[in-house]
Amino acid sequence: MSDSVENRPTLLVTGAGGALAQQVIQRLRADYRVVAVDFREEVWLGPDVDSYRVDFQKRGFEDLFRRYRFDGVVHLGRIMSSQGTRMSRYNANVLGTDRLLSLSDRYGVRRVIVLSTYHVYGANAFNPALIDESYPLKSAGLSMDLVDSVELENLATIYLWRNPELNITILRPCNIVGPGVRNTISNLLASRNAPVMAGFSPMMQFIHSEDMARAIETAYRQPHTGIFNVAPQDWVDYRDALEACGCRPIPVPSIPPALPRTLLRALNMRRFPPYLMDFFKYPVIIDGRQFAQRFQFEPERRLETIFRYYRELRYQS
Repeated sequence: MSDSVENRPTLLVTGAGGALAQQVIQRLRADYRVVAVDFREEVWLGPDVDSYRVDFQKRGFEDLFRRYRFDGVVHLGRIMSSQGTRMSRYNANVLGTDRLLSLSDRYGVRRVIVLSTYHVYGANAFNPALIDESYPLKSAGLSMDLVDSVELENLATIYLWRNPELNITILRPCNIVGPGVRNTISNLLASRNAPVMAGFSPMMQFIHSEDMARAIETAYRQPHTGIFNVAPQDWVDYRDALEACGCRPIPVPSIPPALPRTLLRALNMRRFPPYLMDFFKYPVIIDGRQFAQRFQFEPERRLETIFRYYRELRYQS
């Protein structure tokens, strides 16, 4: 590694196997010595990026802190609610984050970004029309499968106030979509046929992964701590979003709860995880104005650009 890279501030990025983390790394690698880690796989990102597959709970993870003396951490290594078992998500998201923040505090890290999710607000019929950062996190009370998302946030918030020298910023984005993204909503938009709950079609927000990567980069470079929603100030009906992507909406009954899962399995269609089902019934529209104003940020890719990507992706398949 060249001396110029060695002399740069050193940055740890978790979740390196994901498309979003790789876009963030691409944006930061010119100014920082980036170390990429993932507990699922080791990813080759070029000779200037050291990459490791490491379990946050094992000694080897602390060895990285001793070796590199990180100046900052961008924590994107969260297992999504549609991935893994409930216990594996809890171990990775909550216990892993606790270990990461504890080591960051012990080894003098001075800037931390933590990626959360709008799912922490929960989806129900009584949500306000526009949810700001002060709204209570109701997911833990609505679904045990989303408890780890709320606990990850609560843990990061404890460090935010108890350890101000870490300069923690917590980001709650809306639906992240775009090239390489493999979450539930992105998979549905990419399908030829996708389920909609009969009688429901909630308003939704989408942010392109490249805009979200820019939001994370912007947040890291600016010393504004706190908790921020990240979302555009436009939204669209879920059914309309599917049709704009060239996907055919297939209505399925929402009750009893096991019926839509059974029907979708029989039809060999993509399914929403049971614990995300309410997000396809009730709108969860978050207010991203505080982040936009504090960081002077505005998404560059509008809904039409996002939907065009999925239309073209379908034509190529």
